[in-house]
Amino acid sequence: MDKIIIGTRGSVLALWQANFIKNELKIRFNLDSELKVVKTTGDRILDAPLSKIGGKGLFTKELEEMLLNNSITLAVHSLKDVPVVLHDDLMLAAITKREDVRDCFISNEFSDISELPPYAKVGTTSLRRSMQLKHIRNDLDTISLRGNVQTRLQRLKNNDFDAIILAKAGLNRLNLDSKDVNFIKPLDTSFIIPAMGQGALGIECKRDCKILNYLQELNDEISSIECGFEREFIRLLDGGCQVPIGVYAKYEDSIVAMEAIIGLPNGNEIIRDKISGSKDSALSSELFKKVDAKGARDILKRALDFI
Repeated sequence: MDKIIIGTRGSVLALWQANFIKNELKIRFNLDSELKVVKTTGDRILDAPLSKIGGKGLFTKELEEMLLNNSITLAVHSLKDVPVVLHDDLMLAAITKREDVRDCFISNEFSDISELPPYAKVGTTSLRRSMQLKHIRNDLDTISLRGNVQTRLQRLKNNDFDAIILAKAGLNRLNLDSKDVNFIKPLDTSFIIPAMGQGALGIECKRDCKILNYLQELNDEISSIECGFEREFIRLLDGGCQVPIGVYAKYEDSIVAMEAIIGLPNGNEIIRDKISGSKDSALSSELFKKVDAKGARDILKRALDFI
């Protein structure tokens, strides 16, 4: 078998994720592999909000090009970064078991969003988070916060922000807890709806990948069902990671409960709806129809004026 090369971004979190898959391949199938670190567009441009850089695949494009020219065997992504429409020759071989899907409120001085003073500065990279925060507290000053997890936490320690919002999954994977900052509060999904695929890893490869059958063994059925519904909903809305959309599907006791939010980045207008049904139903399409009837696509078009 040819040498197995895993493509990954170079942040501490991305390397943790790639090494996790590397170890799974070794432990479960006795397959040796090595990592190849790639700097993506999203990694190179750190002086602008992601929404202003534009386009989809900001953290995947270079890795996908390397898959297509056979420079790497597979790529490990945070699933929320993976575009919902892939190149014809590429596929998601597996979606791993999800970590905690929630966002986290993190602060050195304040234990909760409600405790923040008027016009507090809150750091986040995400229009989705900013939209929901400002809908809850319109006075909050949500400011773009780029860089890896450690960089963002350091800026909080430097008092650049009153609070920041990060994904709980990344904090868990890097073993970051209240020893590093004073207050870490997970935000319930009914309060802040997560991003599509949040907490899961996506393993991408070519359709003719020689180890495809092994990679598919790493797929988690429940996470794949949940994330599949979320990705289809985003596809129908023609959205992505850099637009103000939150969507979360939870599969439990044979029922999928799905909820979504779409809004203007300033939080002044939102559309929120939910639906539930079996895993074999067309929930994504039905939820799309519900929010579209309320003007979701119009809101997303107007959201571009804020970018």
